[in-house]
Amino acid sequence: MMRKTSVILLSAATGAALTLMVTQPRAVLMGSSARAATSDTYRQLNLFGDVFERVRSDYVEKPDDSKLVESAISGMLAGLDPHSSYMDAKSFRDMQVQTRGEFGGLGIEVTMEDGLIKVVSPIDDTPASKAGIMANDIITQLDDEQVQGLTLNQAVEKMRGPVNTKIRLKIIRKGQDNPIEVTLVRDNIRVRSVRARVEQDDIAYIRITTFNEQTTEGLKREINNLSNQIGADKLKGFIIDMRNNPGGLLEEAVTVSDAFLERGEIVSTRGRNAEETQRRAAHAGDLTKGKPVIVLINGGSASASEIVAGALQDHKRATLIGTRSFGKGSVQTIIPLGSGNGALRLTTARYYTPSGKSIQAKGIVPDIEVLQDVPDELKARTDTKGEASLRGHLKNDGDEKTGSQSYVPPDAKDDKALKTAADLLHGIKATATGPTTTDKPATKAAN
Repeated sequence: MMRKTSVILLSAATGAALTLMVTQPRAVLMGSSARAATSDTYRQLNLFGDVFERVRSDYVEKPDDSKLVESAISGMLAGLDPHSSYMDAKSFRDMQVQTRGEFGGLGIEVTMEDGLIKVVSPIDDTPASKAGIMANDIITQLDDEQVQGLTLNQAVEKMRGPVNTKIRLKIIRKGQDNPIEVTLVRDNIRVRSVRARVEQDDIAYIRITTFNEQTTEGLKREINNLSNQIGADKLKGFIIDMRNNPGGLLEEAVTVSDAFLERGEIVSTRGRNAEETQRRAAHAGDLTKGKPVIVLINGGSASASEIVAGALQDHKRATLIGTRSFGKGSVQTIIPLGSGNGALRLTTARYYTPSGKSIQAKGIVPDIEVLQDVPDELKARTDTKGEASLRGHLKNDGDEKTGSQSYVPPDAKDDKALKTAADLLHGIKATATGPTTTDKPATKAAN
């Protein structure tokens, strides 16, 4: 048997709260029932070996042995739950890049449109912005290779590369008769997982899109910048927008929660064995200096974002506005399998909010539910089914909940959840029939 000890993993898969499990041997006397179970396991492994050999020898075309093994491993893990999986070497490298939030590249946010790469926006102070790349530019060639025919991931992979290496881009720009050719030198790019702005002159709005290694640093920077920009006396409070945030690193969820709390438990994780239970607690020092905090969530808020929302709600440090969250209350462990062999993503624990609640397949219910007005053409695509709808999901006690709105209006003036949050911070109390003015300012917990 093996004894498990847990340490925090700094590079993990986006969309999952993660820890790294290290196994150590432990000598155990085996009873007759255990010996029988082991014997049965070996018989099943022999069955696998027999099938493997039959496929190798009799399949209509000669199969690739490594792909057979990878497919068998993938099938075994997929049969456990929706979040356990096998990652080949390339998928493992891509996951590490995502969770580091840092890579060698050009600094362009892109999307695929009509088979071509369209620039969403260049990131400030990167090779792309310095070279004058603009939003809505269409990239047609990368180093003389046509982009058409490549997938978005393939094109992104070609644009990324070692720092100080060059790449040539051919660009079509609206209003220009001829294509533009530009040579860029790749630099170290940091993904912005935190964006911020001043809302209505006296509110600090902070959007967290994912939880990678840059998130807490970015949050601290924006809290400081907005506090200084607005001024302590004028600042009404903070809106933390985690709608459609799929999650990320457990450690970042803990440190982001800690930024708003002075004390108390943030989250506990509980594995199969009682000795694997871990509890994470806040440290003194509320970076917002006690200002009111409102958190926006919806059906796309999952995993690490639910840890933050649950912690702030249980401690009455924030008011949650929006719709019920996704309900992913499990922890995945990333286990590297050696050089060139990829890694295993394995569900190893459930996590619980400070009050001891598991949100698995239930989600977090906001303090104030706000439904957005959805355009008719999008109504069929704006509800997230949630964890409870996933086949093979871990079960929870009591009634499971599934399905919640995840639409966020592209224009802030149409954003009802954002408006409700701003009204609360301005002392306008939300009711079932709509906002009404109150003589009392919003409290610290904005309840």
